[in-house]
Amino acid sequence: MPPLRTALLQSSGRLGDTAANLKQLDEAAARAAQGGAGLLVTSEMFLTGYALDLADIPGLAEPADGPSAVAIGEIARRHDIAVLYGYPERSGAAVHNSAQLIGPNGTALANYRKTHLFGCFEQDAFTPGDTPVVQADLHGLRVGIMICYDVEFPENVRAHALAGTDLLLVPTAQMHPFQFVAEQLVPVRAFENQMYIAYVNRTGPEGEFEFVGLSCLASPDAVTRTRAGRGEEMVLGDVDPELLAASRENNPYLRDRRPGLYASLV
Repeated sequence: MPPLRTALLQSSGRLGDTAANLKQLDEAAARAAQGGAGLLVTSEMFLTGYALDLADIPGLAEPADGPSAVAIGEIARRHDIAVLYGYPERSGAAVHNSAQLIGPNGTALANYRKTHLFGCFEQDAFTPGDTPVVQADLHGLRVGIMICYDVEFPENVRAHALAGTDLLLVPTAQMHPFQFVAEQLVPVRAFENQMYIAYVNRTGPEGEFEFVGLSCLASPDAVTRTRAGRGEEMVLGDVDPELLAASRENNPYLRDRRPGLYASLV
């Protein structure tokens, strides 16, 4: 099975302007496909921007099968590339901080609702999800989804490892002064759980926040395969099933677990 070239779109888009962000996504999908990518991953809340006024979020939120999902399905199909995008999801009276994976044929493959909400802004704006492991099959890989703060909880990522996730997609809005998460924590999570992690951040000032960029694709052998800087850019990296299989064979973490000792964790 050939490697899956993955494009990480490090961008904050335009705050509150869904149409402009869809246009940017279309252009990025075209560039990514030309670069041989089979998957494009955006940042947290890419569709609308992150630092929105609380009063504006319900009006910008859309259902998982709403008009933007249809538009992104058309983008994916036109460029023959899978797309993972962050957005505010409306579900009944609730609004979730969500990420949806659209397949290269334009079909929705998986929708994830952020389970761990960071800070007062998110806790006031969103309802947390309650499904920790959401997966889909893409190009022969088992792909999982988390959002930002979720990856900082080791139990969360280990649950994905035990469920067979090969590539964990983590759209994020990681801000100053927590850049150590991108630089150090994410590569460690990839190594200790024997998976690839695509961690895709926003960048620059937005409202009261300053996003630090540093998006990366970390691999199970503790190597960061690609790393963005602090500005807007798109970087490419390969998810190699052969490297993944060899690393899992050589690394005994998951085989040497003793779950009977960990009952106090739950």
